[in-house]
Amino acid sequence: MADQEAPKSAYEIAMARLKKKDQEEGVVDRPVTDAQRAAIAEARKVAEARLAEREIMHRSQLAKAADPEAFEKLEAEYRRDRERIASERDHKIEEIRAGKR
Repeated sequence: MADQEAPKSAYEIAMARLKKKDQEEGVVDRPVTDAQRAAIAEARKVAEARLAEREIMHRSQLAKAADPEAFEKLEAEYRRDRERIASERDHKIEEIRAGKR
């Protein structure tokens, strides 16, 4: 029985399949460098600051809104801005990890 491997958990099996799939697709597993970590942290910090600034502006605008239609319009703009900022942050992080920045 020394020839047999110990039973694997579902997690280990799934990770093995993902590694195999990555190898087949040519995905390279490169560790993140310290410089990349710092750049990622900076990108997250900038995005967090932009989100906080946008939230402050949003609350100010809501206080001035009188009718429900204007309120809904402000809410939609706020959601769109949050999604855009988060998307830009994620794009920057992917570029940093890929070594493009």
